[in-house]
Amino acid sequence: MQLSKKIIGRDVADGMEWPSPGEFLLPEKVLQFGTGVLLRGLPDYFIDKANKQKIFNGRIVVVKSTETRGADEFARQDGLYTLCVRGIESSRTVEENIVNASISRVLSAKNEWEEILKCAANPLMEIVISNTTEVGLVLANDNIFSAPPSSFPGKLLAFLYKRYEIFNGDIKKGMVIIPTELIPNNADKLFSILMELSKQNKLEEGFIDWMKSANHFCNSLVDRIVPGKLSTPEQNKMEEKCGYHDELMIMSEAYRLWAIECSNENVKEILSFSKADSGIVIAPDITVFRELKLRLLNGSHTFSCGLAHLAGFATVKQAMNDRPFSDYIKGLMLDEIAPAIEDEKISLEQAQEFGLKVLDRFRNPFIEHQWLSITLQYSSKMNMRNVPSLLKYIQHYKKTPGRMAFGFAAYLLFMKAVEKLDNKYYGEANGKKYLINDEWAAYYYEIWKLNDVGDVVNAVLSDQKLWQRDLLLLDGFADEVKKYLNLLIKKGAKEMLSAFPAR
Repeated sequence: MQLSKKIIGRDVADGMEWPSPGEFLLPEKVLQFGTGVLLRGLPDYFIDKANKQKIFNGRIVVVKSTETRGADEFARQDGLYTLCVRGIESSRTVEENIVNASISRVLSAKNEWEEILKCAANPLMEIVISNTTEVGLVLANDNIFSAPPSSFPGKLLAFLYKRYEIFNGDIKKGMVIIPTELIPNNADKLFSILMELSKQNKLEEGFIDWMKSANHFCNSLVDRIVPGKLSTPEQNKMEEKCGYHDELMIMSEAYRLWAIECSNENVKEILSFSKADSGIVIAPDITVFRELKLRLLNGSHTFSCGLAHLAGFATVKQAMNDRPFSDYIKGLMLDEIAPAIEDEKISLEQAQEFGLKVLDRFRNPFIEHQWLSITLQYSSKMNMRNVPSLLKYIQHYKKTPGRMAFGFAAYLLFMKAVEKLDNKYYGEANGKKYLINDEWAAYYYEIWKLNDVGDVVNAVLSDQKLWQRDLLLLDGFADEVKKYLNLLIKKGAKEMLSAFPAR
């Protein structure tokens, strides 16, 4: 039996959250660019939850731009899909199975562009959401009168221009536009692209004024791990439990955050779905949320990924089940990174509370997050995510944070290539080779020919191309890194983890 409207209300599995028949009659209020799992696992989750609570009362028209797989799978299931929420919150295991009915229809940009443009005539359509990845927020030489335009900004501009024409520039018919692409100030970037595209396409000043004054571009930050499709055994197990087949079933962690930058009260009312869940935050400035995520979640991952691999852990879940590693990363987050980022906007308590939530996420037994995948572009991540925390800690406390130095030493050892093959560089740990997937891999291959640990550390820390500053000038940091690097080489990562006491 296929998941569809026909089976709603039948004698199906208990423990499921089902939509009511009335939800299928709700008007279309949202135009969404993208069918990806992040959108379905976070914004669409919130909208569905608000509809179930009779708060937002609106559905989503999804624009599918990619050629991979068609819109047919959504049509076969009347836009329905199952979201399996799995994770840990406040040390409590969470398992929820939700049949999401937020999507009204999915339209192909390639084959149904005119139907998409007809949505511009809907007076109840008020919101645009996108996740086209960072590659989607780029300026292209695009003709917005093509059917369809080639780029996401071109498609959005064509939609806005059509709406402007249909409603004769009515100031009340603008849209609230919320990109969720993972770049800072994503809405500001999108707006600047649309402005340039308007000039390229020689659009009249009246439209440009309308786009500026009638539409609201809201920067946003999304944070939820949505691995996507379940493994085949898990999929089969869930379908047996649910009593239906679902081509679109996905999994997400329990943690969720959608921070939307806005201070306009009318816009807040349009985004009424925010009242359905504490995971949505609408605030005049979302910098705090970006900083917490970047430093504590992403930063602790980066300080730990090389260390975890050297210690023989394949996944985050596996490492968190090891007490010394768990103690290390807990101390790193709560005793070093959290105090480092404390300032007039972020209190120590707020940072540590966020850190505890991150620890719950790392312990999630349902998600297989590979450490090696986290080491992708290790060097740039270390510079962007962790060097600022290191600098602030030393500035605040006039001493070197031991766990940060240890993580940095492990990074240096991970970057030591023992083999070059077909212009790729491979390290070795626990008797196995691994690919060093980093733009600085060749650099480290040459640096490690120095052999002497002291020379390697001095050369790397003083390289301003890597760090945009001379890290040798940080009092005591080089000595700590050298000490830990020597110990890692001599004793191994697994044994060295025990050197850090539990909090």
